[in-house]
Amino acid sequence: MARTVWDSTVGKKAVMAVSGLIMLLYLVVHMIGNLKIFFGTEEFNHYAHWLRTVGEPFMHYEWTLWVVRVVLVVAVVAHATSAYQLSRRDIKARPTPYAHRRRRAGYATRTMRWGGVILGLFIVWHILDLTTGTVHAGGFESGKPYQNVVDTFSTWYGNTVYIVAMLALGLHIQHGFWSAAQTLGAGSRSRDRALKTVANVLALLLTAGFIAVPVGVMTGVVS
Repeated sequence: MARTVWDSTVGKKAVMAVSGLIMLLYLVVHMIGNLKIFFGTEEFNHYAHWLRTVGEPFMHYEWTLWVVRVVLVVAVVAHATSAYQLSRRDIKARPTPYAHRRRRAGYATRTMRWGGVILGLFIVWHILDLTTGTVHAGGFESGKPYQNVVDTFSTWYGNTVYIVAMLALGLHIQHGFWSAAQTLGAGSRSRDRALKTVANVLALLLTAGFIAVPVGVMTGVVS
């Protein structure tokens, strides 16, 4: 049954919608946590340490964090795989492009695929920068996330990569949230305007919230 659902177009869209909502929930929590950097070094570093001790003593050190990471990896892989396969299926069904672009297709809709690629590459860079420290600017200090964040956003390329990725994220959420609601049956003619408003608000808040951190570093508010 699972194989049958996965092989269907509706099944792939459902997987993409559910995995997208899981990632959206994480992004909201992640953004709120990121904004703690404006409360100072001690507050931000304490929050980062707390993430590793959530669930203790029932859960061992970092176990809860690793559960979250595994869930996110599964969600990202499921989302990307279903999106790629749906895209290939769409191309096979329509091998030649439309003579005229559909007017209803907005900018966010047309850039969903490229936005997804940008975000995928950004996730890799973000992990190598602030989790493993492999490509981190300056000396990466384990256990000192505040200083690591300041180091990253003290470089022009760190700011550029991050801001471009967050703008792509905003466009992705703007269309993706509404699309997920339609796929999961929450959409209707009467709710359409409300869902689009929620999608726009979420996209705006998340984009602004994430970009606030590098802007804070660039302006000296965070230093």
